[in-house]
Amino acid sequence: MKFTINRTIFTQQINNVQRAIPSKTTINILYGIKLAVSEQGITLIGSDADISIESFIATSDDIAKLNIEKTGEIVLPARLLSEIVKKLPTDEVEIDVDERFTATITSGNAEFQIIGINGNEYPRLPEIDIENQIVLPTLTFKKMINQTIFAASNQESRPVLTGIHLVLGENFLTAVATDSHRLSQRQIPLQLEKEQTCFEAITIPKKTMSELAKIVPDESELTMSVANQQIIFHFDQITIYSRLLEGNYPATDRLIPTTTETELVVNASDFLQAIDRASLLSHEGKNNIVHLEIDNNKVELSVKGNEIGNVAEEINYESADGEALKISFNPDYMKDALRSFGDILVKIQFNSPVRPMLLSSLEKNESAYNELIQLLTPVRTH
Repeated sequence: MKFTINRTIFTQQINNVQRAIPSKTTINILYGIKLAVSEQGITLIGSDADISIESFIATSDDIAKLNIEKTGEIVLPARLLSEIVKKLPTDEVEIDVDERFTATITSGNAEFQIIGINGNEYPRLPEIDIENQIVLPTLTFKKMINQTIFAASNQESRPVLTGIHLVLGENFLTAVATDSHRLSQRQIPLQLEKEQTCFEAITIPKKTMSELAKIVPDESELTMSVANQQIIFHFDQITIYSRLLEGNYPATDRLIPTTTETELVVNASDFLQAIDRASLLSHEGKNNIVHLEIDNNKVELSVKGNEIGNVAEEINYESADGEALKISFNPDYMKDALRSFGDILVKIQFNSPVRPMLLSSLEKNESAYNELIQLLTPVRTH
């Protein structure tokens, strides 16, 4: 195979597919990027067997300046290819592959030769079911990922909790993530065609969702489809394939409290900063615990009984109603939860020092959607 291409465009698409390349794998070919050159253009593929990213550069793309002389397929080492193309001296790159799969990369006076692998040996990707695609609100969907993904577990002992669980409703999409100590849930409205349901509930690995949120541009049209235990996202000229996580996701609805004994309304950003200050000392202790006390028109954050020192800070609040309360929690979990709301007023509802606390936006959406909620399990102290 042989082609010339604009270096900037080529580098950009190498970077996109490289996100799926594993840092460690027993399947050596997955350390490479597959280049498949047809008369229509070049397809680049990177994969770690769980997530695959495919990018297409068309000959009709004027900016890419793609000129194909000979078609073919090859797999080249991803990291090395990326570094070489990035540092080439001119804007035009030529790649010429001989029958032994040796690739000669030329730009200006620079010439590299890399030993590649026959592209036919690379794992095949699943077919896309075009008819059953759902169009997603790209910007809102990305925000939903960022507001929930941090609560997904990192422990492989319960693989299903290491992903984001998506539930498709009649006119909305719900995302849930939990590591059993905390829970994040966000609902977004979704316009579906009549009888269009490509799934009811699925769980997608957090790496897939994280990479998607990073590379899909806000203004792109993003589609999603499910086929053969795979989720497939498509935007612009890029397709992301990912396996789905198997197993039954816990029934998280029943974890969300429906009653309240104490309610506190604070500015999320101000409260976050106060907890950040308190965590300077909690991180120095053995337990990493911050205490919150609500009593007699006073709200106080504190870290006490720490080997290194103590801190107490009276908190500004909008309102505090209900029973007096003393509760302890992990400040890092609380900071993640507050950060997801931004600079708005949040309502924190408590039932007892040992039952989960519920955070939600004070301003309720006029629609039926419970847009964003965060649930935190307190830490029991003696």
